[in-house]
Amino acid sequence: MLDLDRLRALHAVATHGSVSAAAEALHVTTSAVSQQLAKLERETAHKLLERNGRGVKLTDVAWLLVAHAERILALVERAEADLEAHRGVVAGEMTVAAFPSAIRGLIPAALAALRTAHPRLRVRVHECDPAESLPLTSRGDIDLAIVQDWNNEPLPVPEGLAKGMICEDVADVALPADHPLADRDVVALTELAGDRWISSTPGSICCDWLVHTLRSFDNEPRIDHMADEFATQLALVAGGLGNAILPRLGRCDIPEGVRLVALRPALIRRVFAVWREEAARRPAICAALDALRAAGRRDVPADPRRPGGPATGPH
Repeated sequence: MLDLDRLRALHAVATHGSVSAAAEALHVTTSAVSQQLAKLERETAHKLLERNGRGVKLTDVAWLLVAHAERILALVERAEADLEAHRGVVAGEMTVAAFPSAIRGLIPAALAALRTAHPRLRVRVHECDPAESLPLTSRGDIDLAIVQDWNNEPLPVPEGLAKGMICEDVADVALPADHPLADRDVVALTELAGDRWISSTPGSICCDWLVHTLRSFDNEPRIDHMADEFATQLALVAGGLGNAILPRLGRCDIPEGVRLVALRPALIRRVFAVWREEAARRPAICAALDALRAAGRRDVPADPRRPGGPATGPH
């Protein structure tokens, strides 16, 4: 009889690439993972790991077991979710990953509501870009990821993940106060062709989206400065060093020397939650999604160009 914990240890090594990384993901010691793998080798009468330089690699038999383990663990996760749904109790632990402005603009209100309504649920939050949180959710390291995409560049969601809409967010452009268009109520991005820009760091959703968007009308956009925090970007804008795209969700204080101007057509970011399909019936997932949607309705500033409709923004 194959032991589930030993299969989980092998699957973690295959997923994370090393025994130490697997131990970190499983929140156990490296020695504990090694012992589980040694027992699994004795149970199966097959060698599962081979030395590969300073690390290890899985044997063909190990990869065969990993394929079965993936299906078995998915079934176990679905069974656990069904049992939780049958009990109807929102309890236990849940790990949430979110991008920075979602943590500022959505998480505090959502967690406060969850703590009041479901005191037996413990939620842990990690800040990370969707490029990181999606694979973490696919692997089961994260229970729920809050991610974003844009109306002109949808974010592909890996197979095996489900998603639910939270809210929409509108972005404005932050201009230096002495910019020729700073006194306008509305500008088109095409009117800013040739300007200098400030963005988040390369590889992030926001940076990739800005480059893609600006290239649609400005051959090769000039991005002079990169910083992940919006407060830092706005300080650079205030210094006259470029423009920045600023979302309304989780918006920080606007310094002197910066003017916010609406964009036409509107740049809309969609904010949604993602979870593993096997966990779809978990009451904790459903409760968290409800709390996040309520926070989005309450905390995302309205867009005056869309009467009665919610608005949201990037990063």
